[in-house]
Amino acid sequence: MSSRQAARRVRILSAASALGAREGLSRVQMHDVAKESGVAIATLYRYFPSKPYLFLAVLEWHIEQFLGGRDGGPAADEPADPATEVAETLIALTGKLLDSRLLASAVALSSFTEYASAVPARIDIVERALGQRLLRLLGGGADAETERGRVRLLVYSWWGLFVAVLTEEISTEQGENDLRLAARLIAAA
Repeated sequence: MSSRQAARRVRILSAASALGAREGLSRVQMHDVAKESGVAIATLYRYFPSKPYLFLAVLEWHIEQFLGGRDGGPAADEPADPATEVAETLIALTGKLLDSRLLASAVALSSFTEYASAVPARIDIVERALGQRLLRLLGGGADAETERGRVRLLVYSWWGLFVAVLTEEISTEQGENDLRLAARLIAAA
């Protein structure tokens, strides 16, 4: 991807984020995203073939921005506890995504909207965006397949709890406590 294409992609994701935060998924039209980002509708569809695909990319982009804005881990004088670091990273990510409930709902709903082959699996997207950070926080030790399984379990746990907090099935406090428990259990494996 050229730098012009990357910039265009970011404009599209930024426009979709702003519209999703203002309007929610159901009221966002692809035509409006194209207009707000300054691209032709055909260009938008070349990058993102459907609205669910677009909003899954928005989720991935927000995760990458969040991780890019965080430091590399605990301060040198603090003891590193992988379970705590993983849990606090996921809790902070949840809080950041929930800053805009409409946008959080848009990315969550888009992941359930369409299961066509054109839409990557939501867990694969989240795992791709978070995987390396979680692996680094967990530390090595096990074989590659076990480590990938640990990351997958953390991502599934986080996603389920994110949706449960978003839909108010559980409180934010309960979600945070459950994430800490999941991280401790999975880090110990």
